[in-house]
Amino acid sequence: MPSTRLNKYIASSGLCSRRKADELIESGVVMVNGKKITELGFSVQQKDKVFVNGKLIHPVKHLYYRFYKPAGYITTSEDEKGRKTIYDILPESLHGLKPVGRLDRESTGLLILTNDGDLINELTHPSVRVPKLYRVVVNAKITQNDIDAMAKGIEFEDGKKAYAQVEVLEADNTSTTMEILLFQGLNRQIRRMFEFLGYNVLSLKRVQHANLTLFGLKRGEFKPIKPQQIKELRNFLSNLAKKND
Repeated sequence: MPSTRLNKYIASSGLCSRRKADELIESGVVMVNGKKITELGFSVQQKDKVFVNGKLIHPVKHLYYRFYKPAGYITTSEDEKGRKTIYDILPESLHGLKPVGRLDRESTGLLILTNDGDLINELTHPSVRVPKLYRVVVNAKITQNDIDAMAKGIEFEDGKKAYAQVEVLEADNTSTTMEILLFQGLNRQIRRMFEFLGYNVLSLKRVQHANLTLFGLKRGEFKPIKPQQIKELRNFLSNLAKKND
């Protein structure tokens, strides 16, 4: 193969994004053929041996999957408390894939799984403002004042401000069903916003991430994302980035 930029080579191993690879190179933990490399523009050939933190890495084929996470599983590879993780459901062949963002234990819905570090970075970097759509049910009829407050932003105790766009689908005196659109990725953002406003979340499901949806998936099911869909996703992200420049 022709020469490849070192950061791209590292990212193609699934270890991290190119941006993170640059940080690893600058920190001095990357070696090529036994020589420490700190030059960001360095290129490697197919025959070269690349080590990160003493571990030999190789480019891998990028895989992309949609997964419908059920309730009761956490979005991590292992848990010190012994709780069930999504990898208890997924076959071992997919255990090398990482989720793009997280859903808390009782939340359900769409997770994108991949070993493409660059794509993970694009989908989660705050500057890109990738939309995520959720179907949420709370235990009371939501007021217009609270909808407006979520749009204007709610400041949490840690000083972070959370925003959400709310569209009410159905409401009565005992519950409200809504679609919630987020452009942030704060920890347990939706649940914390409703808790702040005095509501209990009865169910929370992610139905769309960027331009990918749950369509055609049953709970607990996973399916590969087709090459054409990945192309469309990259175009979607590229257009978002231009819009946010």
